[in-house]
Amino acid sequence: MPMLGRYSAVIHLSYSLLWTGGPARSRCGEAPPRASPPAPWHRGGVARERHTPDQDATAEAGPAPEEALRTYRRMRDFGRTPEPSGKAPEGSAGDDSPDDPAGSGPVFVVQRHRATRRHYDFRLEVDGVLASWAVPKGPSLDPEVRRLAIHVEDHPMEYLHFEGVIPEGEYGGGDVIVWDTGTWESHDDDPAAAIRAGTLHVRLHGEKLRGEFMLVRTGRQEGDKEQWLLFHKQDEHVEEGWDAEDFPRSVLSGRTNEEVRADPERVWRSDLPANRASVEVGDGGVAVVADEELAALDGFGEAGSWEVFGRTLKVTNLDKVLFPAREGEEPVTKRDLLRYAAQVAPTVLPYLRGRALNMHRFPDGVGSNGFWHKELPGHAPEWIGRWDNPDADPGETRTYLVVDEPAALVWVANFGALEWHPWTSPTEAPDRPSYVMFDIDPGEETTWEQTVELARLHRTALDHMEVRGYPKVTGRRGFQVWVPIRRGRPSRTRGRGPRRCPGASGRWCRTWSAGAGRSRSGAGSRGWTTRRTR
Repeated sequence: MPMLGRYSAVIHLSYSLLWTGGPARSRCGEAPPRASPPAPWHRGGVARERHTPDQDATAEAGPAPEEALRTYRRMRDFGRTPEPSGKAPEGSAGDDSPDDPAGSGPVFVVQRHRATRRHYDFRLEVDGVLASWAVPKGPSLDPEVRRLAIHVEDHPMEYLHFEGVIPEGEYGGGDVIVWDTGTWESHDDDPAAAIRAGTLHVRLHGEKLRGEFMLVRTGRQEGDKEQWLLFHKQDEHVEEGWDAEDFPRSVLSGRTNEEVRADPERVWRSDLPANRASVEVGDGGVAVVADEELAALDGFGEAGSWEVFGRTLKVTNLDKVLFPAREGEEPVTKRDLLRYAAQVAPTVLPYLRGRALNMHRFPDGVGSNGFWHKELPGHAPEWIGRWDNPDADPGETRTYLVVDEPAALVWVANFGALEWHPWTSPTEAPDRPSYVMFDIDPGEETTWEQTVELARLHRTALDHMEVRGYPKVTGRRGFQVWVPIRRGRPSRTRGRGPRRCPGASGRWCRTWSAGAGRSRSGAGSRGWTTRRTR
């Protein structure tokens, strides 16, 4: 079986056994959309039933979402702009709205938008849409700063995750990043009525914006739009002199507006359901390795200079056997591994981009002892992404590899790395993980059936907590379960890596997992007992 087919079968088996093995499919068992990273869809990882206006509609309620979005849709040509229309595509069924990015409660998003003038779009979920204000200088945590906020048209909930480039000539033409997102609370019993009355008091729980804010209508107009003031109140989150422009990166992709404009990595497909509508730029939404490039690889002898994904790689030892043959199959060679890496790179890239990578290398194949390799070697090409850890102690890894383009993963495979382990935190915030990872390693006497049972226990526990997790096979017979979380305060621990959950989340991870392990006595795992671990 070819490399790709063999691994696809294993991945399918892990999802089948773990996340559909119970009597009913759990929330955390829903597989992520193809070629789409978990983090942007549900940063925070907590699933909930979205509030809809008709659940508690009153005679004084605001307009329904369809009516509220009429102005938004009239102003845009969805045949040209990548912005979401907010309409369910024909033939779609069920709730296709994006998942809550930060937990229970209504959500908010602030987008940094460089159009005719740079501004920040401040949006609050209210009655099934995003009530929106354009804030020219951006919000501030300094209570002495009053910001002008122009009340603009309501936006669809799908705009929560919109990041990209609106074409010039279209309304709002320019580049957009998700500058901040989270949940919010209101001190008003009816936020929609409070907005109509002209005063809204909110408490934000974002990654950058936290604490008490006020929105107050001034009575002035800018054209046909109302002018409001946005300001922070006195509380424990106050920071004098705090300026939004000091924090220019997206909380979803880690990129700046300039980087998004120079190389937009995603477009919005308004003809797809919202949970699949954000797709990578490329052929059919996903960049793929060209048939000619694969043919060139097949035509090499033991080595060659391979042009793939716009880069030139010197590939070597192409006929070396890395995985011995199974009955009725051919062995897997290094050439097969490179082909596989090139084919899957565009799909796995969203999960690796912007994260330090630890490599588990087996240069002589799985029949020999492998070893961990973390420091990026000096002979790595200049175009390879890298990150210098500013907190590294003497003797610790200083420069890490960052796979930020498909060709980099092919280079990793050519370097003999058969396992690719990204950090749970991005390089832009190494002490603030965006995933918590449960590592299920069987003990020497643990059977495969017991390992699967332990993984299912995690699935059941996550389901009861309404938390979404994603399983993956790891090593020879272990599992990992990755749970997206909203990044909080910096970790108090150092030495982060794929086998540790940093800071407070790490302590919770170990305690929680130990409880799940104790429910099945005798099934040893490194997280639950140190006796007879691998």
